[in-house]
Amino acid sequence: MSGSNPSVEPNEPGKRRRRRRRSRRKSRNNIHLLPQIFTTGNLFFGFFAIVHASLGNFDRAALGIVLAVVFDILDGRVARLARMTSRFGAEYDSIADTVSFGVAPAMLAFWAGNLQALGRTGLVMAFLFTVCAALRLARFNVSPGRYKGRFQGLPSPAAAGTVASTQWAVSLLRENGVAWSVPEAAVAGGIAALGLLMVSAVPYRSFKQVDVRHPFGTLVLVVLVLAVMAQEPMISLFVFGVCYVASGPIEWAWRRIAGKPLVELPAEPVEEVPS
Repeated sequence: MSGSNPSVEPNEPGKRRRRRRRSRRKSRNNIHLLPQIFTTGNLFFGFFAIVHASLGNFDRAALGIVLAVVFDILDGRVARLARMTSRFGAEYDSIADTVSFGVAPAMLAFWAGNLQALGRTGLVMAFLFTVCAALRLARFNVSPGRYKGRFQGLPSPAAAGTVASTQWAVSLLRENGVAWSVPEAAVAGGIAALGLLMVSAVPYRSFKQVDVRHPFGTLVLVVLVLAVMAQEPMISLFVFGVCYVASGPIEWAWRRIAGKPLVELPAEPVEEVPS
């Protein structure tokens, strides 16, 4: 008799397997939290933008909106690549987007554009942008779009980014001695137009169909975009934003005139609501 306990060794492999399973489950749970962490970053920078817009730090508010856009993009990319989409994540993302891309840009336009000088009209125009962003996000949750590879209406991050980049462009011009002030009525009209484009049926390119499996082509495109932006980032973002906003109505009108309709997605079945 050696005095050893023969029942210990057979249990050791089983214990190790259980530890490995627990470790893998913990790792998966941590990975599943990653999209929500990015969404929380999106929400934080939206809150950051609202605070700084109220304090008169308009360029910082614009920075907060742009960073919220970045976190929103990362959130969606991570969730899709890791196949970690969920109903909870979609709802949380919509709430964060309403703050960052609905309330924050409206607050920036209201204070930086001096819309309070228009009285009730300025307040209504700013609120119109917010409610249109909320409606746009709600519609997207119900129906992502009508056409293949297209958003239905201007995406709310693009509208918010256009507001932020406009603020940066105006600040840059003023820093370089260009005494250019945008009339309050033009700011109100612009913010209202962006809001109405969000809830319109105008199709906008989604760029989600870009094939990332061929990295060379994607890398060339990224390098070209970065090279252009490096020349003057603030002006470049403004030009890209305006071009994207205008691209939807221009392409839509051209296709109607040329008789080249977009490919429509199959209609989703309508669920009957019991009376």
